[in-house]
Order: sequence, then C-alpha cells, then structure tokens
Amino acid sequence: MAKAARKSTADRKDGLPRYAQIRRALESEILSGAWPPGHRVPSEHELLSRYRCSRMTVNKALSALAASGMIVRRRRWGSFVSAPTGRNVLQIQDIEQDVLHAGRGYRVRLLLRVERKANQRDASLLQGKVGMPVLFLQCLHYVDDRPWMLEDRLISLAAVPAARRADFSKRSPGSWLLEKVPWSHAEHEIRALNASGAVAAALDIAEGFACLVVERRTAHMGKAITHVVLCYPGDRHKLTASFDPSGVTEQ
Repeated sequence: MAKAARKSTADRKDGLPRYAQIRRALESEILSGAWPPGHRVPSEHELLSRYRCSRMTVNKALSALAASGMIVRRRRWGSFVSAPTGRNVLQIQDIEQDVLHAGRGYRVRLLLRVERKANQRDASLLQGKVGMPVLFLQCLHYVDDRPWMLEDRLISLAAVPAARRADFSKRSPGSWLLEKVPWSHAEHEIRALNASGAVAAALDIAEGFACLVVERRTAHMGKAITHVVLCYPGDRHKLTASFDPSGVTEQ
C-alpha cells in the first residue's frame, strides 16, 4: 500500500496527473513556436520512451490535445500540429506573402523593438497581467519601395518565447507568427482615422489624410498571442469579405 501511495505521488507533479504533465509539455512546444503548424508530433513509441509511462497515459495526453484542437491525429500517419482554423468574417492576412505572390516588391523596416514588462495598457490589450513579459514592435511595410502600412504590435513572450530570438528586421512579424504559432480565436476592429503628424511622416502622406486602421487580437486556447494595429493610407488598401457555407475569405 505504501509503495502504491508513493507511485501515486510520483505520477503527480504540481497536483497534475501524469497525462496532464505530458499534455502541458507538448502544448508548450506548440505555443512556443518550436513545433509550427504541420509539424509531426513524436510518435506514441517515442513519447513512451521519453516520458517512461504507459501507452494509455500517452494516448490520453494526445487525445486531450486533439480534443482541444491543437493537434490532428491521423491513423497510420501519426499526429500533427493543427493549422489555424476559424470562420471569421475577416481572415488573418499574410501581408508579406500576399505581396510577393502578386509579383510585387516587398520589404519591411523595423522602426522600434522593445522588450519590457507589460504596463496597464499592454495588459489590457493582451487581456493578460501587468508585469508579464511582452515584445513591442513598430514596423513600416513597403510595396515596390513605397510606404504601404504602419504596424504597431505587441507579442506575449509568455505565449511565444521564441519571438525573443526572431529577426524582425528582415521578416514580417505577422508572417513569422502565422508560420510558427497556431491560433484559434481572432477579434477584429476596423475604423477610419485621420493621420497624425508621426503617422503621416512614416507613410509619406499629408497630415490629416484618411487612413484605414485594422486592429486585431489573436489567441489560442484562451491565451493571448498578439495584439496588432495596422494603419494603411485609405487609397492603398481595401477589405473585401465574402461568405458562403464552405468558408470566408478576405482580400
């Protein structure tokens, strides 16, 4: 009886049963970006060896991840990190890839990069806690060497620690996040704004020029990933959404 009690205690860490510990470890690999969408999760045999537990325990951990939508299990093929899904009226665009696929020139210029502890405003935007680690980025996107869009972005480093090492002077933050981190929830707000002096100078437009602003927060499993404000000159961008039973698209 004493031996059984010791085993029960050993199988629980921080009050969690063994399968939940394994699920948390695998979830951490996904949320950190180490395992991007489409990445093959280690096989049950590999996980048995890694965590020295029963097949039932591993299967329970994988089943929980599949039920949450974080992985897809395919018979005879294995388990894979889920690609982002959703039925938002506005899908999340990969601006960098959209421009390149259109055969136009694209580049991004990193104007500001600050790693800090979240202040009250940061915490509110990410729906997190004051003091949590965040990364603030301000980028200017160019299309055919013309300023196209100004981006202000907050990334939760608690959710995406790999962002600390990413080089956003050469890669669009949005494109990087879409490739590295799954998301399951997005909120959009679209509004018009007359450009302030700083915004006008960055976008090479007259002060007071009408701009289109897209504000978005994305999250996965209730954890905020990023909050971004994208500001376009009103004559350089449009949003066209169409809906049918098979899905929704944005341009």
